[in-house]
Amino acid sequence: MISKNHRRKILPHIISTLLLLLLLPFIVLLDIFVEIYHRLGFRLCNIPIVKRKAYIKIDRHKLKYLSFFGKLACAYCGYANGFAGYITEIAARTERYWCAIQHKKTPGFHEPPHHKKFLKYDDKKAYEKKYS
Repeated sequence: MISKNHRRKILPHIISTLLLLLLLPFIVLLDIFVEIYHRLGFRLCNIPIVKRKAYIKIDRHKLKYLSFFGKLACAYCGYANGFAGYITEIAARTERYWCAIQHKKTPGFHEPPHHKKFLKYDDKKAYEKKYS
C-alpha cells in the first residue's frame, strides 16, 4: 500500500478515488455483457467455459486491521483486477477459436502468452495446411 506512505496527498487521493468509483458502473455493465457472451457464445461454439472464481477473489475485506475505506478499496480492487484477468482469458479463448494468427512483430508490442501457439503472421502455407 504505497498510498500509506503519501499521507500528505489527500486531494490527489480523493480525486483518484472518485475517478475509480465512476468506473465501477461501467465495469459492472461490461461484466454483465461479457458474461452473457461468455455463457451463450462459448456454449454455442463448444469453447471451454472460464471459471470465474479462478480470477475474481474478494476476501481482503475480512481483515480486521483494515479501516472501512481500506476494506472497500480492497474489495473494489479484488473485483476490478480479477475481472480484468477474467475478461482477458475470455478474450484469449475467443481469439484462439476465431483467429489463431499472430500479429506482425513490431517493437514495443507485448505479445500475449497465448499467441505463442498461433500461426505466424503472413504464413500463407501454414494457414492453408491447417485450415484447408
